[in-house]
Amino acid sequence: MKKAMCYSSLPAKLSVRDRLKLAKDAGLDGIEFPTFDTQQETEEVAEIAVELGLEVHSVMAGSHWKLPLSSTDEDIRLDGVEGIKHAIKVASWANVTTVLVVPGVVTEDVSYAAALDLSKKSLREILPTAEEFGVTMALENVWNKFLLSPVEFRDYVDSFEHQLIKAYFDVGNILLYGFPHQWIDILGERIVKVHVKDFNTTKRDFVPLLTGSVDYPRVMNALRGVGYNDYLTAELSSYPQYPEQFVRDTAAHLECIINS
Repeated sequence: MKKAMCYSSLPAKLSVRDRLKLAKDAGLDGIEFPTFDTQQETEEVAEIAVELGLEVHSVMAGSHWKLPLSSTDEDIRLDGVEGIKHAIKVASWANVTTVLVVPGVVTEDVSYAAALDLSKKSLREILPTAEEFGVTMALENVWNKFLLSPVEFRDYVDSFEHQLIKAYFDVGNILLYGFPHQWIDILGERIVKVHVKDFNTTKRDFVPLLTGSVDYPRVMNALRGVGYNDYLTAELSSYPQYPEQFVRDTAAHLECIINS
């Protein structure tokens, strides 16, 4: 497996080149891009990454919280569909074949049933764009009160019967209501990307890697058991001080996890 970090976790005070050089020098293999606004910016940052020997392996869509694909406001839902289509185009500009997508959000005003129906409607509307650019929409489990069991998540992905809709599994996001290794066993080959973070279930707070409640040796055994051999991408907040050291420490933590 390979080590990566979200671009947004790199020190913002540095130039683009210095941010990416820090990632490479720390021992990371790849980067997950945000959804840049323009083709020019996307291609310029991607070119620097490739020049430095970093692989851009995925793009994180950025519109799905503000503009949920499950919104009962049709204008918002359609804007959300366009937001994911833009993320797919960003992926194509960066020569990436995976986009992280939050499929839906259940709220006090958007029922679970509505989120199921509307999110599926939205994803089906996006599929022609995904097919055009050959980009997989990897659906992530997040704190969205939606797809709360591995069986439901599996069946939701399978309901599309489409090779370009898969799962982006976040190890740390389910500690309050599940066990990562059980989710991995059930999602199996549907998992195309993995986010790593750690979570302290007693304090109910996200913490640095290796300091929380995630049983990473068991997670790694489960991932290997289902044949996963792609990126582990750290999605973390930087240290409030010495953010460069945060990148180095995270790369070292990822190496420990992979070798467990």
